[in-house]
Amino acid sequence: MLRSILALGKSLLNSLRDLAPIILVITFFQLVVLQQPIPDLGGLLGGTLLVTLGLTFFIYGLEMGLFPIGESMAQAFSQKGSVFWLLVFAFTLGFSTTVAEPALIAVAAEAAKVAANGGMIESSEHAMHSYATGLRLTVAISVGLAIVIGVLRILKGWPIHYLIIGGYAGIVIMTGFAPPAIIGIAYDSGGVTTSTITVPLVTALGVGLASSIRGRNPMVDGFGLIAFASLTPMIFVMGYGMII
Repeated sequence: MLRSILALGKSLLNSLRDLAPIILVITFFQLVVLQQPIPDLGGLLGGTLLVTLGLTFFIYGLEMGLFPIGESMAQAFSQKGSVFWLLVFAFTLGFSTTVAEPALIAVAAEAAKVAANGGMIESSEHAMHSYATGLRLTVAISVGLAIVIGVLRILKGWPIHYLIIGGYAGIVIMTGFAPPAIIGIAYDSGGVTTSTITVPLVTALGVGLASSIRGRNPMVDGFGLIAFASLTPMIFVMGYGMII
């Protein structure tokens, strides 16, 4: 119990340290450069406190639960020797974490509103919901396939740089053919997929898998899954835009 309290206190101090530069920058520009009082100081302080506590509990939860369970499941699948179920687990992990990603939900909803205002889809609740849902599912499927490719890379020992170069070459080529209205959304989709939910579990999967396979180095082979998770959505979303 005491150890858990000390670990939580350490996470709180780390959160305060990480947020301090942001607070200092905002305060400096507001008071020194703009020379204006801080609006709604009470709300700002309350919000900062909530952000600090939220970040603390989130990081502590990752270290206590998500990282260990991700690594242990990856090791269990590799020891069981079933490549099929390992790949199924990799796909479902990538899909489920991405489709629930808050940043992706926000970007998809905003993209649907802009598409409706621009006349690309009907300006109705149903049309915007369908567009946003289709965008989310497209990104989630692409991340699931990306994690599958990343797991196969770890199993086979494929060099990561060839896959990354080939993927970005495909992105550059598709950019020349995709509708201009979808290109920015596609590029942003590659960033929002690698956020609070997806990154911890996917990283734990890669490190745990590389640690349990003989001849694999967790530092060299365990990382790189996130690169695939940010690359494939760009390709899939541009393809989605061509079809829509």
